[in-house]
Amino acid sequence: MTVVRVALPVPLRKHFDYIISTELSPHVGCRVLVPFGNRKLVGIIWQIAPEDGFDETKLKTVIKLLDIDAALPPLLCQLLSFAADYYHHPLGEVLISALPALLREGRDLSDYQPKAYQLTRSGKQLDASALKRSVKQQALWQALQQHQLTESVVLQQHSRSTLKQLLDKQIAEEIIVPPIPFIAPLKAPSGLKLTAAQALAVTAVHQAYGRFERLLLEGVTGSGKTEVYLQCIASLLLKQQQVLVIVPEIGLTPQTLARFQARFDVPVLCWHSALTDSERLHCWLQAKTGAAAIIIGTRSALFLPFWQLGLIIIDEEHDQSLKQQDGFRYHARDLAIKRAALQHCPILLGTATPSLESLHNALSKRFIHLPLPDRAAGQALPKFELVDLKQQVLQFGLASQTLNQIKQQLNLGLQVMLFLNRRGFAPALSCQECGWLTECHRCSAFTTYHKQSRQLVCHHCGASKAIPRQCGGCGSTQLKPLGQGTEQLEENLQQLFPDTAITRLDRDSTRRKGALNQALEDIHQPGARLIVGTQMLAKGHHFPNVTLVVIVDVDGALYSSDFRAPEQLAQLLTQVAGRAGRGNTGGTVLLQTHYPEHALLQDIIQNGYASFARSALVEREQTRLPPFQHLALFSVEAHQADHCQQWLQQLAECAKQFPELQLLGPIPAPLERRAGKYRWQLQLYSAARGRMHLALDNLLSNLARWPLSRKVKWQLDVDPTDLT
Repeated sequence: MTVVRVALPVPLRKHFDYIISTELSPHVGCRVLVPFGNRKLVGIIWQIAPEDGFDETKLKTVIKLLDIDAALPPLLCQLLSFAADYYHHPLGEVLISALPALLREGRDLSDYQPKAYQLTRSGKQLDASALKRSVKQQALWQALQQHQLTESVVLQQHSRSTLKQLLDKQIAEEIIVPPIPFIAPLKAPSGLKLTAAQALAVTAVHQAYGRFERLLLEGVTGSGKTEVYLQCIASLLLKQQQVLVIVPEIGLTPQTLARFQARFDVPVLCWHSALTDSERLHCWLQAKTGAAAIIIGTRSALFLPFWQLGLIIIDEEHDQSLKQQDGFRYHARDLAIKRAALQHCPILLGTATPSLESLHNALSKRFIHLPLPDRAAGQALPKFELVDLKQQVLQFGLASQTLNQIKQQLNLGLQVMLFLNRRGFAPALSCQECGWLTECHRCSAFTTYHKQSRQLVCHHCGASKAIPRQCGGCGSTQLKPLGQGTEQLEENLQQLFPDTAITRLDRDSTRRKGALNQALEDIHQPGARLIVGTQMLAKGHHFPNVTLVVIVDVDGALYSSDFRAPEQLAQLLTQVAGRAGRGNTGGTVLLQTHYPEHALLQDIIQNGYASFARSALVEREQTRLPPFQHLALFSVEAHQADHCQQWLQQLAECAKQFPELQLLGPIPAPLERRAGKYRWQLQLYSAARGRMHLALDNLLSNLARWPLSRKVKWQLDVDPTDLT
């Protein structure tokens, strides 16, 4: 017997020792089923025969060793250990989160590996007359006489019950087919002709193959970043190396997948949360064995075990979706850079609007900077026009200047996109007599009116209720929608342009399976069309027929308590504007605002995102904000606001012993109450990353002993991207 140290998926920052038979040959990274209190948990072997292990006679025994080979290979264990330390999250939860759901449940991996069937020795010697009473069994037996058949081939022509009967009679037997790596293509497929800037970018990536290098591809919208990705990948496939492409949204995955599959004659798989558990496990196995050449996935694809990973690509590296916002709060971009370092392979970060962190690294020469300043097909970038809403009569939230330009484009048979980052029909219902507004009883927020479902929905906690018939303040029945959402904008546009097709793209309209793909197909049809949507429209879509983009309400995002808000707004405006003029006709972007003189709007319009980002970096340096200082955020929630404040005050007092830390708080969160709980936060800043992490380790070691910790729920977010 030997002692194994096991990491378990429990919120405790410690490991647990068990004993296991040495004959089972346990390895670090293997899954085990162990007793834990009155439960049985699946854990990961983290250490074998630790020097500081407990007395074997006092330890419980491992119930079952679930893997022959490590489910988490050494390199992945190294990455996950680093992630647990950096983000100060319990290692057991980090390790288990990197596995597909079926493996977390303790399923036998062999049950999901490719299977084939062949005749047993007795089956080969069997006389055909022995099966004359069963024509179906005889047919399958004769098929297996030729050679072994894979499960999929068997089930194409024979029923599973017939197969089971041969197995039960020991005429046939099941064997596991060892997966083989994908076959490298003989030559690279021909791609599009590259511009000079694209060619330089591809050459820079080629030169980085086989070693760790960080490259930032900063290309304006429509500059052909995807073509750069494709041509970088082509030469790697010739060397039989795998590629990981991380995209920020599930919605982008199908169209990206289709383009990659059309270019390469190798297995291209996708990975995202909309897949079934079996589909995710299949993808996991294909990546591990090398059967998959290219994996395109969302942030958790970062933790797939690759056979021979040669390149990591992060598309839209600035996108907030790459940051996990609950539980294990990691940033996929930052951990992908660490993985590339461990794999000794290059990582390519692509975007039209680089995050200030990545831009700072590029300007500091830590990243290789690859600019694509022009559109690939030579089209001009869209021109911006500000529409001053002051003292104007609006029709359904649209100025007359805006409506005139929309009509012009539609009369030419072109498409117009209207961006409004508020889904639903209206942000609230309002009483026309006393001004009462529909509020969520669990959050410090208003409930959104959804006309189609006739519901008031809180977009923060998800609570919903029926439309009230009377005002909750004065009892009046005069309740009217206040403000406008995408649902209302679609309805109003239908009145203004009854003969024009309208497509709405938001979370509500694309909830049904297949709805997003259908909407994208509709948009790519020629002819006049109005496209209405939220920030889903800004995620890298190529709409060649869109010539006019209208940003209906810029003002809602101009003022925020989050220091990242200007950066995020500038990115959003630039990305949305980039959907215009990607075809043969030039593009125009209309920004409706009451504050046309606002410095941020003027900078974006006059100078573009690149200029804004560099001036924003100067401001960040002057104010000592990230990336010039490092930030950690403690957030806490409880049923009583006093408990939140007291707990964070105690934390702040402890943090004062570390002079390298600067504290902001305790302060209420911008959304002070959500889902019935009050929320407060404490921000910690430090110029020295290492010292901050030492201080966090010290603080975390004390928290569990505080009596007040039993009354609150707290979370630590290292390098937070959202302070709201």
